Amino acid sequence: MDEPVWSVSAVNKAVKDTLEGAFLPFWMGGEIGSILLHRSGHAYFQLKDDRSQIRACWFGGAAQCRELGVDNGSLVEVFGNLSVYDVRGEYQFNIKKLRPAGLGGLQQRFEELKQLLAKEGLFDQSRKKPIPLLPRSIGVVSSPSGAAIRDFLQILNRRFPNVCVKIYPAQVQGAGAAEQVAAGVRFFNRTGGADVIVVTRGGGSMEDLWCFNEEILAREIARSRIPVISAVGHEIDFTICDFVADLRVPTPSAAAELVIGRHDEITSRLQRSIKDMEYAVTNRLAASRARLERIAGSTVFHEPRRVVDLRRQYLDELETRLAGGAKLQLVNNSHRLERAMAALNTLNPQRQLERGYAMVFDDSGKKLVVSSDLPADTPLNIRFADGQVKVKTL
Repeated sequence: MDEPVWSVSAVNKAVKDTLEGAFLPFWMGGEIGSILLHRSGHAYFQLKDDRSQIRACWFGGAAQCRELGVDNGSLVEVFGNLSVYDVRGEYQFNIKKLRPAGLGGLQQRFEELKQLLAKEGLFDQSRKKPIPLLPRSIGVVSSPSGAAIRDFLQILNRRFPNVCVKIYPAQVQGAGAAEQVAAGVRFFNRTGGADVIVVTRGGGSMEDLWCFNEEILAREIARSRIPVISAVGHEIDFTICDFVADLRVPTPSAAAELVIGRHDEITSRLQRSIKDMEYAVTNRLAASRARLERIAGSTVFHEPRRVVDLRRQYLDELETRLAGGAKLQLVNNSHRLERAMAALNTLNPQRQLERGYAMVFDDSGKKLVVSSDLPADTPLNIRFADGQVKVKTL
């Protein structure tokens, strides 16, 4: 009678505390059954295998289930923790993440190939080829019936209808798709039929886009001599093709905008250049016309004889001035010469001798004697105005 009596709620709570404390969050795989996407935004279903089943609840996951296409029979992998819904005494798996079965293995393969190709330098920016500014021909590798090629062509035809587009039809999902897309890249390189190659398809799950993560396609793009644009999936999707291509754009429409946008830019620049040239030519013609009018109004064209006469008159005046200047210069030079000759005559020793002076030279008659301090019997020459005599000192 002294044993405690538990209430149902207490038992369920104890089981809940024990169960939730015993297991850390983990991944679990199985098949979905009895799915209910409630209007509250939560998703409820059974997760089962060939022997057992467990209730699962994904709070707020109804929209993501719809986006992923999850339905009865879907094989999924869920991450979460065990819990007890103590209102009914049932344990369940509370989901935090959900992915299609096998996605974890694909993600691992993706990361391994990404690391391998990165080590080989296939993603290096230095090996990226520039996209041509004005491609004359665009090669597209895609499914000819897919939405991606329709979006691509619609933008091209609306904005630049005369551009040349060559489509290589290829499967872009499932077995053999990677080989077909790689063959398309190889075809345009072999034939030289394109200035740029666009590899494209619409969005999808990782499994849908997996062919663009295959090594055979990555290496074919890396070998391409022609620049390659990768336009695969939506903006949030990334593939190995994106990393190895020369340029990655988020969507097929963005690829068309990029290629044709360059045409629009060049066309606009050409139009501006044409207007600038027209303006410059117009101004040059106006200036030349004004100059021509000034020249046409000149006296040279109306009275050319008058111009010649004026030139002749100028030459006559010049000749007169030159002749008068030369005559005046001759007179001045004659006067200067006369003055110089008069000064020279004044300094002539002969003039001094004529005035009664004499000059005493040594015996040779060449050296002038200027002192009387001479020894006796020194022979001397005395020069007068009309001759010379020889003497000796006493």
